[in-house]
Amino acid sequence: MLIQTIDASLIRRAFLAGANALDANKDIVNELNVFPVPDGDTGTNMTMTIMSAAKEVSALPEKPEMKALCKAISGGSLKGARGNSGVILSQLLRGFTKVIRDEEQVDVELLQAAFDRAVAQAYKAVMKPKEGTILTVARAGAEKAFAMSETTDNIIELVNSVLIYMEDVLEQTPDMLPVLKEAGVVDSGGRGLMYFLQGCYDVLLGKDVNTDITDRQPAAGKPQKKVKDTDSIHHVYCTSFVLIPKKPLTAKNEKSISEHLHSIGEEVRVDNEDECLSIHLHTNDPGMAIQRALTYGSLKKIRILNMREGEKDDAPGQEGSSGASSTQDSATDAPENTQKQDSQPEPEKMPHKENAFISVSAGDGISEIFRDLGVDIIIEGGQTMNPSTEDILNAINRLDADHIFILPNNGNILLAANQAKSMSEGQDVIVIQSKNIPQGVAAMVGFIDGVSAEDNETAMNEALSAIREGEVTYAVRDTSVDGHDIKKGDIMGICGKKITAVGTDVIETTVELIKSMLDEDSELVTLYYGEESSEEDAAQIASRVGLERLDVEFEIQSGGQPIYYYFISVE
Repeated sequence: MLIQTIDASLIRRAFLAGANALDANKDIVNELNVFPVPDGDTGTNMTMTIMSAAKEVSALPEKPEMKALCKAISGGSLKGARGNSGVILSQLLRGFTKVIRDEEQVDVELLQAAFDRAVAQAYKAVMKPKEGTILTVARAGAEKAFAMSETTDNIIELVNSVLIYMEDVLEQTPDMLPVLKEAGVVDSGGRGLMYFLQGCYDVLLGKDVNTDITDRQPAAGKPQKKVKDTDSIHHVYCTSFVLIPKKPLTAKNEKSISEHLHSIGEEVRVDNEDECLSIHLHTNDPGMAIQRALTYGSLKKIRILNMREGEKDDAPGQEGSSGASSTQDSATDAPENTQKQDSQPEPEKMPHKENAFISVSAGDGISEIFRDLGVDIIIEGGQTMNPSTEDILNAINRLDADHIFILPNNGNILLAANQAKSMSEGQDVIVIQSKNIPQGVAAMVGFIDGVSAEDNETAMNEALSAIREGEVTYAVRDTSVDGHDIKKGDIMGICGKKITAVGTDVIETTVELIKSMLDEDSELVTLYYGEESSEEDAAQIASRVGLERLDVEFEIQSGGQPIYYYFISVE
């Protein structure tokens, strides 16, 4: 089969097929994650990133102009990028489209140049690139494309050879990263990239593929009544979905979910049906409802209706958006077809101030602590649901300040925060290097009124690096990591990036973790207990450790975070 050039129409179909291929295999990609924590997994993050772009691409004509297509791919993925893997994927797409956007046809030579630019763009976005990751797999593809472009003018032949070589390099990633070898898996981001590219390649081969991303339809026989008096609607989006929990929900879980939904909307209904929760509400931010629900499990039957328009929008969880928030695109990468809805005015700016703060948080107690420390905007998310670049960018755009400090509070959100910083216009944005909640709290405590933004950036980063942080959660899959054979459901105590305690009892494992975190200079331990723990349990843990370390003080705070039994800070 010979194909010497491809046009925008074929690239559009290939991109949509690749997006659906990644979506169909995201659970397989998730299973490759080395750390078995209930986290914003690689497959989920990559899928939500690509679906943000796919929605923009799908809205274009079947025969689009190349420039419009490239803007949709690049702008949609940049805004919707979640997690480090999603940000890297968005940068690969950004680099690729920069090369082809001014062309009508793409040949082998141009395709090779686009591969090369994609890899350069992605490496540039990562401060300390690691080999054995998605970056390595992508670079292998660019290298093979360069070699093949000198020997063939057949795009089919080139892409086939590129994919074979990338697959071979992917299988070698365990030899490049010891943690992959110990867990017996290949790199999850690299595998996700391969699913996407294989889906694209199937279109070139003429296979019958799925390019439809708008197949979610309202339930038959239940048409939504058209609302005529739109001015009286205070919560625009009628939102409903079914939550399938990872593990049985307690009454406390259901109460927490219900309270959160009531705090962001009205007409709330939460019904327990065969151990699943059927949820309905009217809200201005469907993304917040969906993000909280995703911390407990997976979702199905997601339906969102704009009651002012009487038309269904796609679920924010699928398009990588926070829902009702308006979007500010960069001048070069914004999709041409993206327009602000008349019914959703630009959010009002907050009053001007010298320094403003944005913090990612999970749990009502943790959020309240950040507010007490002076944080202006809380973005719900963190470990269990990584916010997108657009979520962070929208928060930036609400603030009117000389300096805006962002606390990602998760290592998997740092790249998205930096990407939002680069996309913001006319704002001095400073991303603090907080990789977890205790570090975020320490950074805010380290802020000093009356000194320059540069000095405060230094002071906040020094404050967060002065503590030792830990967290306690459960394993979502069997694996071997950090010398531990871990079974699904085991309780894990994690210090930094290392699993240091594994057991079957939360209190016992937490005690073991804290003991491992203490040294002779330790003075204060702070326990932030989650929604599935209690103040009494935290006090018992403090008492048991304190009997052995009379020189250490303990502080107990209600964090209310889901999934994580405890966040721990040692100073």
